[in-house]
Amino acid sequence: MMDGDWRRGIYALTDAALLPDDDTLLAAAEGALRGRLALLQYRDKSSDETHRYRQAAALSALCRDFATPLIINDDIALAARLGVGVHLGQQDAAVAEARERLGREAIVGATCHARLDLADQACRAGASYLAFGRFFTSQTKPEAPPAELSLLAEAARFGLPRVAIGGIDGERVAQAVAAGADLLAVVHAVFGAGPAACEHAVHELRRRAGFTI
Repeated sequence: MMDGDWRRGIYALTDAALLPDDDTLLAAAEGALRGRLALLQYRDKSSDETHRYRQAAALSALCRDFATPLIINDDIALAARLGVGVHLGQQDAAVAEARERLGREAIVGATCHARLDLADQACRAGASYLAFGRFFTSQTKPEAPPAELSLLAEAARFGLPRVAIGGIDGERVAQAVAAGADLLAVVHAVFGAGPAACEHAVHELRRRAGFTI
């Protein structure tokens, strides 16, 4: 996959509970990448910086092999150290700070929940994509505020790729794409069945979403 293709497709987020050790994480990530991910996000909330750097560096090397961008959740310093992108929630460092530190070409994503005003702020600050949701019941963040799928069409005004997140699975991908999603952010739908199933899971999500196989 070429770098320019990241703006449309399946966006997989790792989960430390589903992928509890280095071997499981890397095997699952490689399988998902073979399925032709658009983006891979490393998400680990542990305070062990050595652990997080080791895993993120290994994922970065793997993603380079597949020409697929790696995104680090919440940690601008780690993203800068590895020369990769970052995804920021509303409680994390500002998009403008990430853009200044990581440079013009880096992918900087922003969580916008169900709010177009947050999307507008992120767009003006230099975000690369805008993430909205949760649209359905989420296993990863069940407490996240709900959003209506109509929000995706409204967000077209910003001219940035729109990410749908929250309960996205094989039964809902086509619905999210029809509503305006460019990228489908998934956790359990890719990594929930174990490393051996990840490649097929991504292929199946792409097929159901109507993305080119």
